[in-house]
Amino acid sequence: MNRPEPGLPHTGRVIDADRLHAVITAELARRRADVAAVDPRLVEDVELLVEFVTDGGKRLRPQFLWCGWLAGGGAATGPDADAVLQVAAALELLQACALLHDDIIDRSQRRRGRPSTHRAVAKRAADAGVAADPEHHGVSVAILLGDLALAWCDDLFLAGALPLGAARRAAPVWRAMRTEVLAGQLLDLAVTVSAEVDPAAQERDAMRVNRYKTAAYTIERPLHLGAALAGAAPATIAALRTYGTDIGVAFQLRDDLLGVFGDPAVTGKPAGDDLVEGKQTVLLALARAELGRAPDRVGELADLDAGVGRADADTEKLTAIIAGTGAVGAVERRIAELVGRGLAALSSIGPNGRSAVPDPVHERLADMAVAATARRR
Repeated sequence: MNRPEPGLPHTGRVIDADRLHAVITAELARRRADVAAVDPRLVEDVELLVEFVTDGGKRLRPQFLWCGWLAGGGAATGPDADAVLQVAAALELLQACALLHDDIIDRSQRRRGRPSTHRAVAKRAADAGVAADPEHHGVSVAILLGDLALAWCDDLFLAGALPLGAARRAAPVWRAMRTEVLAGQLLDLAVTVSAEVDPAAQERDAMRVNRYKTAAYTIERPLHLGAALAGAAPATIAALRTYGTDIGVAFQLRDDLLGVFGDPAVTGKPAGDDLVEGKQTVLLALARAELGRAPDRVGELADLDAGVGRADADTEKLTAIIAGTGAVGAVERRIAELVGRGLAALSSIGPNGRSAVPDPVHERLADMAVAATARRR
């Protein structure tokens, strides 16, 4: 179970992880019973979804939702706060849907240090000899589990927004977030198979994917959603969204670095996994641009282009090529610039002459910006 960080006991500015966990487990217990009522044989599959949601994850989206709620004047305790926790739980189910499907799209073997859901189901089917095509069976089950998570997250959103009388003003944010993350995933696929060879265009495409696939639904929209639930002032929402966009993109740029250079013991995924999957990242675009400008390095560029996206890629060789360019340093500088700009947005002044983001929330968001962009996993 996720808890507030050491030194940050629950004081209101940090979401109560125990209460959130209780909301999630209670909702999933009800949903598991609903599925079991259809047929008890389905419980084994649904239990994988329950375990996925309840055991692991950073709970970033609920934390940012909570900050948006407090920034908009929402209470840290009481029935309204309990209703917000329902929406926070909805974000965790939306995340589960995205990750289950993402692992299928990326053909990821592991997630959080364990077999990804479709691989776990496939192995179980193969061991039991109950499926003619265990791999297809695993993919099919994981897709449907993700669909269940998506359906249930909508129910949880309404369960929280309706008691607050906030469904009308929060629904457009919720709709935009769901569309953006799915459209961002589609754009990621389109970019991956694109015939574009210009590194500058590749970088622009990668940044657009970062904006919608990650930044919007990881930080910007959860903050926006929390603020909308609280009925926040436009200046507060604008400051939160600017911060969320910049920190969200920086979060993804850090993820791109970890996807190539991360320690598998810490990240829970194989080193160089992004290279095998063929992800068209800003890191890769910057490396290609530098290699393309050096006539004596055309061989390295050819090796990089030939290796990325191959299941049998020599990830050590590809990683060494990228490390031998200035791309890593350039991405680090980009992260620093985005963090600086995002933090500056928190200091903006509203029409009333006061800070658009109250000091306790401002401080918390500054801490979270560092945690999100300087992490090792």
